[in-house]
Amino acid sequence: MSEKKKPAADKAISRRSFMTGTAAAAAAFTIVPRHVLGGPGYKAPSDTLVVACVGLGGKGFSDSVAMAGERVVALCDVDEVRASQKHKVGEENGVDVHKSVFDYFPKAKFYKDFRVMLEKEKSIDAVTVSTPDHTHAVIAMAAIRAGKHVFVQKPLTHTVYEARMLNEAAKKAGVVTQMGNQGHAGEGQRLMCEWVWDGAIGDIREVHCWTDRPIWPQGQEAPKEIPSVPPTLAWDLWLGPARWRPYHPDYLPFNWRGWWDFGTGALGDMGAHILDTAYWPLKLTYPDTVQASSTRFTADSPPLAEIIQYEFPARGNMPPVTLTWYDGGLMPPRPEYIEQGRRMGDSSGGTLLVGDKGTIMCGCYGTNARIIPETKMREYQRPEKTIPRSPGIHEEWIEACKKGDPGATTTNFGYSGPLTETMLLGNVAVRLQDKQMKLHYDGKTGQITNLDEANEYLHMEYREGWKL
Repeated sequence: MSEKKKPAADKAISRRSFMTGTAAAAAAFTIVPRHVLGGPGYKAPSDTLVVACVGLGGKGFSDSVAMAGERVVALCDVDEVRASQKHKVGEENGVDVHKSVFDYFPKAKFYKDFRVMLEKEKSIDAVTVSTPDHTHAVIAMAAIRAGKHVFVQKPLTHTVYEARMLNEAAKKAGVVTQMGNQGHAGEGQRLMCEWVWDGAIGDIREVHCWTDRPIWPQGQEAPKEIPSVPPTLAWDLWLGPARWRPYHPDYLPFNWRGWWDFGTGALGDMGAHILDTAYWPLKLTYPDTVQASSTRFTADSPPLAEIIQYEFPARGNMPPVTLTWYDGGLMPPRPEYIEQGRRMGDSSGGTLLVGDKGTIMCGCYGTNARIIPETKMREYQRPEKTIPRSPGIHEEWIEACKKGDPGATTTNFGYSGPLTETMLLGNVAVRLQDKQMKLHYDGKTGQITNLDEANEYLHMEYREGWKL
């Protein structure tokens, strides 16, 4: 569990110690305007979040850079070379500008093991987690138990059980949480909610969601070759709680999504975005049943294409609804009333909410939400905007952390936990489709009630030395 030191961070009072250690003294002084204390743009310590970022490559780069307005004291990744890759961040005088995460945070200390980081960096207020799916839960849980606020990239977890445990732990700890399904912070999602709740298309009993993923190999056998581990990669740490296997470049840095032990397939990758476009406006929680069919898959790797169907019970005055998921190039039948030549969704996928008075269609992240056909959209008298608009998925979380308000984030674990459970139940149904039956799920207990062996797929056995 080695660590590589970057230049030491300036010694500054953390937000937590500032708030607790100086509260009594502060009460004796008159409050002075911030600009007088520190000049234009000054940010008081009490307004600055002390952050650690775990997972720096890929999406981890943008998640980390989103913390640039705060005090990032620690950076963690199992591969220092991958972590230090430069990304295009803009242009200057016609020339592309590239930066690494270390260019943004030169004073942050670098770690390979998040456990060592959490042990040594006591000043941390909050942690971002942008690692492969199979390590989301163990990192987030360790941070929550240390009393840290947590931002976790989608999908929230690798298994159904982990999603439920994180949700429960976050509630108990009272920390601020957020899942990184950025479309949830967008305008399109809010418009769809407002239109559905306004009765724009009547009662909705049918939903279709689809994606163009996977765009990585799936349905394959595990490689047999045993190449050397790159010298900068801590392979054992990358494996984390997953069962041990030899290193192979087929697994990382990107194609881990196509292996059951590390990723959650096309559904896990894009479901957090696309299912969310129905989940929020229809006020869904747990499905009653789930069933699936797919192309060939293996014990190691998900299928190339699949169809998964969920049945949800009535919610308040909303009737029961059937939601069907498609991936791998499969799509729902084209509605007769959509204009010829008009694209369904966007290049990454989309959603159709089918009501008894019309249909709403949107793209992958809730973008370009419209009632179709366009003649009905033009006829519709839009309601007032009633849902507060979000400053952004990261900004929303940062603001809530500073306020200490767990309910201020719109995709906190109380919301994204059940969404993730629902999503990952689809993978369980895929793996058990040879049983030729619908799986019945009890959302209260988190158990499949009509096939005992199915519950074995709700979680995975952690490797020795790892725990949730």
